[in-house]
Amino acid sequence: MTSSPGEGEEKEGPVIRDRRRIDPETGEVRAQAAATPSAPEAPAASGDGATGTGDEISSLKAQLSERLSDLQRLKAEYDNYRKRVERDRVAVREQALGQVLTELLPVLDDIGRAREHDELHGGFKSVAESLEAITGKLGLVKYGEKGEPFDPTVHEALMHSLSPEVTETSVVEVLQPGYRIGERILRPARVAVADPDPDAGKSGDEADGRSGETGEAGEAGSGEAGESGGTAGGDGA
Repeated sequence: MTSSPGEGEEKEGPVIRDRRRIDPETGEVRAQAAATPSAPEAPAASGDGATGTGDEISSLKAQLSERLSDLQRLKAEYDNYRKRVERDRVAVREQALGQVLTELLPVLDDIGRAREHDELHGGFKSVAESLEAITGKLGLVKYGEKGEPFDPTVHEALMHSLSPEVTETSVVEVLQPGYRIGERILRPARVAVADPDPDAGKSGDEADGRSGETGEAGEAGSGEAGESGGTAGGDGA
């Protein structure tokens, strides 16, 4: 009796795996079948990688130095620009102030002449003093004094003479005072100057010489007169 195929062989059934973490029979937590594999260690850096990192650091340092130089240059340019603007601002202010004060100089001259003639009285005197005080606060300085050495950079000589009383070219009279603001001359002082007289020393010597000659001539005349008298007396005898 022949057997049919498959007889005698055990049929394979479905495979059932119990993945429950808690054992239903013992109630305990089952141990994991296999531990989680550890992550592979990173390979050690090769020599080429270290060299590349050093080159990058050098490049970054060079870029940083370049940017720092650019920043310093920009700062220096800004400082120079700020100083130039400040100088220009001061120059414009001084120029405008100088123009205004120059227009006031004739008024100050009139005040000075009125003061010399004792004509400053009452309200006019108060206004004149206020104007002089304001111009002084703005930096206007009056200069020019009799007896000071002549300086062509701040004086304008309108009259010239010789004097035995001076040892250098000096101001002997102030015809019109000068005015300045800071180092800027708004108007030079107009003055009369005197130079030392080169013949002043010689005049005394020549006078002494002439006095000596006169004395000698007198003595000679006296002697001649005595001789003439003696001769006349002898003739009479």
